[in-house]
Amino acid sequence: MVKFPFHRMKILPAIDLRGGKVVRLQQGKADQQTTYSDDPVAVAAGWEEQGAEELHIVDLDGAFTGHPQNLHIVAQIAKQISIPIELGGGMRDEDAIDEALASGVSRVVIGTKACDSLDFVRAIVNKFGGESIAVGIDAKDGIVAVKGWTEASKWTAVQLAKEVSNTGARTLIYTDISTDGMFTGPNIPALKSVLAAVKINVIASGGVASIDHIKTLREIPGLYGAIVGKALYDKRVTLKEIL
Repeated sequence: MVKFPFHRMKILPAIDLRGGKVVRLQQGKADQQTTYSDDPVAVAAGWEEQGAEELHIVDLDGAFTGHPQNLHIVAQIAKQISIPIELGGGMRDEDAIDEALASGVSRVVIGTKACDSLDFVRAIVNKFGGESIAVGIDAKDGIVAVKGWTEASKWTAVQLAKEVSNTGARTLIYTDISTDGMFTGPNIPALKSVLAAVKINVIASGGVASIDHIKTLREIPGLYGAIVGKALYDKRVTLKEIL
């Protein structure tokens, strides 16, 4: 009898693109940027070589302007690597999602638009399939933030998570803004409350800075994956050791 494989939480290295470069913003603030590389394709290939099973890319210019700005680079990355890519940032209409999927990404992350219209999420799930659609819930003090984290929405994270899980989207990415890029560790209680509210894949994002943080996340039943960015770029952890 074949046993189900042991669930191993996936690690998704993050590549944040701005002006064609790989950067990180502290808590999403445009004026607090660190630039790590001007060759995103080489960075992506490096993560694959080191064992990454999926890649998380954010088009920061897209998040701030409302429409993807770095798809040409994403397409180059998709040609270069063979692991699945999820892409967020500026995915606010059907054309943007169509272009992103055509550029070679496997999953598109909807953020701001999901807060504005759950009907939109249902419509794109019907068109592109639930496997291709993830919804990003970015929250601060339990309240969902939108438009590149510049505005608070009317939703709590748990309310929106429940609604999203009924649209047919298969993946939820939960980011705790107050911990993002701060190395303080993930907000575990907030993450667990979102996980308890849904039956779809949940990926945690924000705050990971050590092996211990990863171990804590791995102990949460049913967590699909964790996005790790700044800790990898600042060499606080290596991908090999957290895998």
